[in-house]
Amino acid sequence: MHESGRIVAVDDDALWVETIRQSTCGSCSAQKGCGQGLLNRIGDSKRNHIRVLLGEALSSDFRIDDQVEFSVPDNVLLKAAAVVYLLPLFSMLVGMGLAHEWFDSQVLAATGAQAGFVLGVELVRLHAVVNANNPKLQPRVVRRQPGFPAGNPVQEPANPVRLA
Repeated sequence: MHESGRIVAVDDDALWVETIRQSTCGSCSAQKGCGQGLLNRIGDSKRNHIRVLLGEALSSDFRIDDQVEFSVPDNVLLKAAAVVYLLPLFSMLVGMGLAHEWFDSQVLAATGAQAGFVLGVELVRLHAVVNANNPKLQPRVVRRQPGFPAGNPVQEPANPVRLA
């Protein structure tokens, strides 16, 4: 998936890029029934800050306010979706099954399902923390977009918030 955005900060090994969600919703056939599309409409195309690795490029080649194109490998998106959606669901079903088997009670089976779901969500959070700096899972700069003048000289980043 390719996305574009505006540089808001430059680090030695990465850029902080401000994006407006567009490629996820503009051409999607499920736009009306999708939660992301709804959030986009409610949030008025909320801006996001993403840390994008430079790859082979040099940080001195980029300036604040430059427009850049970056990519996230498709396999990373598929794996992330599987972890985020399937792990809590699977752990909820396992929790429900184990609680029902051990206690033979529907109330405790529902409690086991809730506990399993919470455990699954926490495992997703743990996965995000463990892989936060994994370069194989990070977006990478593809190119500086032509037609945009060079931005402001590089300034010290104002400690941008890292979104994991």
